Amino acid sequence: MRLPLKMSVFAFATAFSLGTTSADTKKADPKSKDVEMEPESASGTPPSKTLERAIKLYDKKDFFSASIELKKVIDKESGDDAKNIQRAEFFMGKTLYQIGFYAGSLAYFDRIVQTGDTHTYHGAALKWLAALSRVLPETSGILEKIGTYDAAALEDPTLASVKNELYFLLGRHYYRRGQEGDFDKAIQLFQKVSREDEFFVKSKFFEGVTYVRKFEGKPAVDAFKEILIIGQEKPKQYRPDDIANYNELAQLQLARVFYSTQQFDTSIKYFEKLDQNSLDWAESLFEASWAYFMKTLNSKALGNIHTLNAPYFENQFFPESMLLKSVIYFKYCLYDQAEEAIQDYNDKYSSLRQNLEDLVKKYDDNAEFYEYVKKVKLNKAGLDPTTQRLVMSVLNDKTLLKTFAWVDELNNELVMLQKSDKAWQTTQVAAEVLQELTVQQSVAAADAGKVARDRVSRLADELGALSRDGTKIQFEILNAKADKLSQEAMKVRVAAGSKEEPIIVDDEHFQWKFNGEYWKDELGYYRFRIRSRCPK
Repeated sequence: MRLPLKMSVFAFATAFSLGTTSADTKKADPKSKDVEMEPESASGTPPSKTLERAIKLYDKKDFFSASIELKKVIDKESGDDAKNIQRAEFFMGKTLYQIGFYAGSLAYFDRIVQTGDTHTYHGAALKWLAALSRVLPETSGILEKIGTYDAAALEDPTLASVKNELYFLLGRHYYRRGQEGDFDKAIQLFQKVSREDEFFVKSKFFEGVTYVRKFEGKPAVDAFKEILIIGQEKPKQYRPDDIANYNELAQLQLARVFYSTQQFDTSIKYFEKLDQNSLDWAESLFEASWAYFMKTLNSKALGNIHTLNAPYFENQFFPESMLLKSVIYFKYCLYDQAEEAIQDYNDKYSSLRQNLEDLVKKYDDNAEFYEYVKKVKLNKAGLDPTTQRLVMSVLNDKTLLKTFAWVDELNNELVMLQKSDKAWQTTQVAAEVLQELTVQQSVAAADAGKVARDRVSRLADELGALSRDGTKIQFEILNAKADKLSQEAMKVRVAAGSKEEPIIVDDEHFQWKFNGEYWKDELGYYRFRIRSRCPK
């Protein structure tokens, strides 16, 4: 008898999401590395005086005034031909970017994307989409817009300064989409990123994760190990934060890959590489406890579970660890302790599960649920402390944080619009930006509410599934007490007289009996002496 393992590396990789963009990233001018050239096809009839004036104002960095003149051209008030109107659209996207209205800028570049190759500035827009990807979260739809371009378009010499970044972004698009053949396309693009470029580390990591999703362990391991080599060498072309972050993530993914292929010793080695300062350390302790369990190193498995009960981890929840604890005790015929672990789970999580289900039903409308979630995040929703911490543990999901970041970005731009020059606020372009922001904010808030509801609902479902697993374990315990064990349960028992697992203390440590008080420097080093009471 054994719980269904939650430790499939493929499940982890599918759920995995890593932020590569941030709404608080400093604005980067796409022209900072090289001169932006006008497309050869842009030449046509001479521009109107209005368009000429708009371009001059843009060059003088008078972006608000430039936007007013550009809007006249776009609205066909200046008499410009189609190509000049397309030029105005392109410059409007750039102008709104420079002002800081990124959502409005994205909307204009999206017009160009939707028009396709017939738009004179279709290729030139790619550089600005790359710039927007640095200041907007993925939930803004930026990757989908980049994904409309063929990979061959990235070979344009005018994109030389951002080519590697675009390889990575286009690869991310195919990785996220995940349709037939997309993973192969993603890998090809990730592998195109130059080793001398700062995006190489990110690309190599996502190459590994993509191989995991293709169920190809060896090339995944090769990609992750290359990141570990970079972590040791620390080349200057990469950002130190990127090296540290992806080095840690690569270690965790390697541990999961080796676990999924039942190479438990190697898996444990990589789990143990993560230190206490890692954001994923508690997660690695829990996952490592499964590897120890599979190796029948149960003194360490129970020690890790004991560590996770320390007050240092009160904001993190590992309900499955309680059931794993019960299974371990069951193996040693310690039925009272096994039942106690099940009861601990029921006492703690049965009411919490009901609280989560009630919370999900609180508002039917996703936008209203989003407003409620904002109160939860501010600890102003009236939840009891334990439920508050449990809900926050899923609201800190990386995908959800990026969804919230898009709403925050739109709200920030709406505030910025309200604080802009009063005269500019009365213009047609300001009205257009306001309308775009308002619509986008409404949609984004509803999306954020839906994602948040799905996360909380999924957690409630997981607790329900674990509760059912606990019931199955209880049933086996009752059968064992009545000496009516199933054949499957008989196989997992550790017979009395089996060699007791030794607890080895090295020269740098000494043995200290746990007295009920947790010390931070003891975390991760707890061990349990466990003796079987099963028949020989």
